[in-house]
Amino acid sequence: MTHPTASLNYSERQAGSLRTGDLLLLPDATRTAEIQRVDVDDDDFGSPALIRATLTGGGVLRIAAGSVVLVQDPSEDGAGPSDDGPDTVPGQAPEAAGSSPASPAAAHPGDPAGDAAPDNGAELQLVRPAAAADTATPAAPAVVVPPAPVAPPAVSGPSEADLALIPAAGGTPESVVEAAAGAHPDAPGVQLLCDRLAKGINTKSGSCLKDLSDLAHELFVVLKDADNALAVADLLNVLPFDGNRGRWASVQSSLALASYICRLRGESDRAAVYEKFLRAPDSMETDPFKARINAKVRQRSLNEPNLYDKEIFRAIDNSNADAEREWRLLRLEALLFLRAHGGSQTIDAPELERRIGNELESVRG
Repeated sequence: MTHPTASLNYSERQAGSLRTGDLLLLPDATRTAEIQRVDVDDDDFGSPALIRATLTGGGVLRIAAGSVVLVQDPSEDGAGPSDDGPDTVPGQAPEAAGSSPASPAAAHPGDPAGDAAPDNGAELQLVRPAAAADTATPAAPAVVVPPAPVAPPAVSGPSEADLALIPAAGGTPESVVEAAAGAHPDAPGVQLLCDRLAKGINTKSGSCLKDLSDLAHELFVVLKDADNALAVADLLNVLPFDGNRGRWASVQSSLALASYICRLRGESDRAAVYEKFLRAPDSMETDPFKARINAKVRQRSLNEPNLYDKEIFRAIDNSNADAEREWRLLRLEALLFLRAHGGSQTIDAPELERRIGNELESVRG
């Protein structure tokens, strides 16, 4: 049921404090309607987000939880006397107010009739307006702030139990590199990388980490030396994620390679540790909203990986074997990364195994 809004008093009310029976001013600002039922829709964090007010005459109003609406005052009767001018008797002219004689003597003081007995009729009384209703705006309810969600624990680095599954390096990092170089004295790619690394290995240097990752891939992919490749890769695999995505790219590539080698050798527990390290940065975001967004973006990149198909086909069309090999090495790294994640929604693990085998065969010639 709607009511005209003329001469009505309204007070502001937060949408979250609306109740059944309130007369709500409709959005057209000309009518009011009684609320029959109030429903509250929460957001993903459990906080009130949308108020749905069902009206008596039919229809539903959707109001944001933080909005302020106008509600007719419950004591408002729709009319009130005017406060302008002096007190008057209803139906009496203003100039007669306050000067009405109570007897003929009052009208003619010198007339003999003034000594007559006063009129016994009922005296006229002044009717004063009723006190104005208290129209003070009720205090708005306090805003309820939901408690902060429990943040997932931040990953600080490999645990002792995880590191126990990775064999300790036999000597200094430089000695591990020298052992790999000594095992392949006729491999120019290995010798070039080892010469640079023999000067000193700095795990804070992005170029040094890249050389170690390239050396591990060169040993396994080209020379089929899984033992030395795994030993070199372990120099990177124990490094925790420090927030630098540039340096982490080399560690990530090394972890994916080590996981694949261990899977081939039947060391599933050790491979699982490498895969756990690889996914560690994914769980370091403490903000729940950002974590959900990052998870969606990450899953999309896994479902639609860049496997360099156009670049490889272009190199084949141009008969450029060197360029084709470089692009296939990048494709192999992408496939190893997907394999360490257990596949994706578009490429499962068995299909990845087949593709990785094909790429290894193509690169090794």
